[in-house]
Amino acid sequence: MTTTDDRTGPKPLVSGQRSTAQMIILKTFLLIPFVALVAAVPIAWGWGMNWVDLGLAVAFYTIAMLGVTVGYHRYFTHGAFKTNRVLRVALAIAGGMAVQGSVIFWVASHRRHHAYADREGDPHSPWLFGSSPTALLRGFWHAHMGWMFKREVTNYERFAPDLLADRDLRIVNRHFWAWITLSLALPALLGGLLSWSLWGAVTAFFWAGLVRIAFSHHVTWSVNSICHMVGDRPFVSRDKASNFWPLAILSMGESWHNSHHADPTCARHGVLRGQIDVSGRLIWIFEKLGWARNVRWPKPERLAAKRIQRA
Repeated sequence: MTTTDDRTGPKPLVSGQRSTAQMIILKTFLLIPFVALVAAVPIAWGWGMNWVDLGLAVAFYTIAMLGVTVGYHRYFTHGAFKTNRVLRVALAIAGGMAVQGSVIFWVASHRRHHAYADREGDPHSPWLFGSSPTALLRGFWHAHMGWMFKREVTNYERFAPDLLADRDLRIVNRHFWAWITLSLALPALLGGLLSWSLWGAVTAFFWAGLVRIAFSHHVTWSVNSICHMVGDRPFVSRDKASNFWPLAILSMGESWHNSHHADPTCARHGVLRGQIDVSGRLIWIFEKLGWARNVRWPKPERLAAKRIQRA
C-alpha cells in the first residue's frame, strides 16, 4: 500500500478504518435485505405478491439502478457526459436510493478498481487469491460481496477530489441515511395509499423495499464477480473484464463489462449490434432533451482499434 504524502508522491490508497459502529450499520443494511431476499420464495409461496407490490418494486428498482449506472458510474465516476446542477443532484440522490453506499464512497471505490483492475490494489477483483478452484471460489465471494465487509476505506482525496470539492455532492453524501430512509419509506407509503390498507404498506415495504434493494445489490455485485470471471472478451483490455449477456437487462447495460473496461469513459457500454444498454439509451434521451451535453459516444475508429481480431 502506498504510504507517501503530497510532498513525496500520491496519497495512500486507504484513508482509514471503519469504526465498530459503522461496521454494524453497514452489515445491517447489507444483511437485512439479503435475509428478506432469501425469505422471498417461501413468503411468495404462502401469500404471494400483488400487482401493486410488483409495480412499485419494478419502478423503484429502475430508478435506483439507473441512479447507480447512469449517475454514480457513467457520470460521476467516468465523466461520460456533462449535465446541469439539478440533474446532477437528482442522479446522486437516485443512486443513494440503491443503498450501495454514498456517492463519494462509490465513486472512489470504483475509480480505484479501474486504476488497479484485477491487480493488487483492486478492492474487489476475484483473481486476487490465484486461479485454482479454491482460490477462485474465495475470489468470487470477495468480489461479489466479501470486500464490503472489510474495515478499510478507500481514500476519497486520492480517488474523488472533484466530488469532495462539489458542495452539492458533499451535502448529498452526508445525508446518505436520508436516501436510505426514502428508499424504504416511499414504497411503504405508496403501497399503503394505493391499497388503502396497512397490510398493503407492509407488503410494499417487503417487496419494493427490502427485496428490491437486495436484488439490486446482487445484480450490481455480479458485475464485479461474474463479469470478471466468465463471458466474452471482444475488446483489448488490461484486465479480465468480460461481457456477460444474461445480465444485460437487469444491470441496465452494465454487464457489457469488457467493452466498458476497453473504453471506460464511453457513455454506452453495449457498443456492438444487439447489445441492449438501457443506461446508454437514457443518456441519449437526456441529450435529446438538452439535459446532457458533451456526451462521449463510441467512435468506430476507436472500436476497430480495440477489437480483437479472431482467426
